[in-house]
Amino acid sequence: MDRRSFLRWTGAAAATLLTRCPSPRGGLLGSAAWAAPAPGGPGGGGGKAPRPDIVFILADDLGHCDVGFTGGKVIRTPNLDKLAAAGAVLKQFYVQPVCSPTRSSLMTGRYPIRQGLQVGVIRPHSQYGLPLEERTLAGALRQAGYTTAVCGKWHLGDFDKAYWPNARGFDHWYGHLFGALDYNTHIRDGELDWYRNGEKCKDEGYTTHLVAREAVDVIARQPKDKPLFLYVPFNAVHSPWQVPGKYEQPYGELKGARRTYAGMVAALDEAVGQIVAAVEKSGRRGNTLFVFSSDNGGPAPGRVTDNGPLRAGKGTVYEGGTRVCAFATWDGHLKAGSSVEAPLHMVDWYPTLLTLAGAPLDQPLPLDGRDAWDAIARGGPSPHEDILLNAAPGGGALRAGDWKIVVHNRGDGGADGAAKGKKAARKAAPRPGVELYNLRDDIGEKNDLAAAHPDKVKELRRRYDAYAQAAVPPRNSE
Repeated sequence: MDRRSFLRWTGAAAATLLTRCPSPRGGLLGSAAWAAPAPGGPGGGGGKAPRPDIVFILADDLGHCDVGFTGGKVIRTPNLDKLAAAGAVLKQFYVQPVCSPTRSSLMTGRYPIRQGLQVGVIRPHSQYGLPLEERTLAGALRQAGYTTAVCGKWHLGDFDKAYWPNARGFDHWYGHLFGALDYNTHIRDGELDWYRNGEKCKDEGYTTHLVAREAVDVIARQPKDKPLFLYVPFNAVHSPWQVPGKYEQPYGELKGARRTYAGMVAALDEAVGQIVAAVEKSGRRGNTLFVFSSDNGGPAPGRVTDNGPLRAGKGTVYEGGTRVCAFATWDGHLKAGSSVEAPLHMVDWYPTLLTLAGAPLDQPLPLDGRDAWDAIARGGPSPHEDILLNAAPGGGALRAGDWKIVVHNRGDGGADGAAKGKKAARKAAPRPGVELYNLRDDIGEKNDLAAAHPDKVKELRRRYDAYAQAAVPPRNSE
């Protein structure tokens, strides 16, 4: 796709981006179209019921049981717990094993195998990103009349501005392109990585605080007659583990990185509370759908994070790496205190949100995601016959019903979804072969049933291989 076609496809506003870095407390917020009234139709004065505002909050590397609403007892998360209690907790919500693939799943409704993003993450200045032919969630919502804004971590390509958020459907962008930046200096590998609408910013402060502040400003400035899609992918609680001392102090019983991490979770919880308060102050709470999720399971489980009964953690296709804490809340539309047992995946939010927004799903590239609103709002079954957790050269995993197959093609850690070459992954990697688990009876994946159920292995391996054979070669060859 040439540049002209790409800009026309994502929306004309992409061509009118601001080229300066205004103050976070004043000035324009991102494009000339920011305050434009919505067209006729839902939410735009056309007489139909208003479409929901969407506030999608994504945590980074959050342990499954490091929040109260999943049963965590150590780290206190009152704001997240209150928001989760007002809606539906997603008990079996899946993502990808690491950061960038999960973000591509959300933005496209397609598995990362379709884009060559199934191995590792997009590292700074890598010569690839989310392919430009992909229609993004933000681009589709903008075309449907939404204001679109992202505050936080992008991690879907930085080497060319065509891959930056303002060119991928976002009217307003504030935050960073890379992962794992310093929380106080906003530097990664000696380079300042902090932007407002394509221009580097030298805003001072703790990253979590800055992201929350910007999100609050976006909400406050949103025109009342125009729906909002606000995507808030926090860098928290990804390493480096850094937090102002006051957040650590209540956790004196914890040691080392675990204590700092607990403080980071507390700061994240505070930030979520500020965002919710801003929505309430704006008078938009009744028509706002909140979604919260982690991008993958917690790293270093048992030492830094707590994934509870789930096996392993970030970088693996076991439940501790791919099943995460998540919920959805929409007052009057989702029952308070409810839970969703149906297995769902991050790819499902793309068609679900577009359908709620009244946006068309017709597009050249086929979707892996399914509209999950019946499961979320009415307790319906999963819209999937199977869910792919990853299919990389080293292996991956697939879930179908209560059954899950884990495939190891080689003994180098490739089945875990992380980039190869890590000593720990190689040391822990099982031999080539398959594992089979019944998650209904064995959430901790302790009892490998492959030998006892060869027919089930054959069935699931056939499904898995179909995905693997259709996969684009990984762009990350590490």
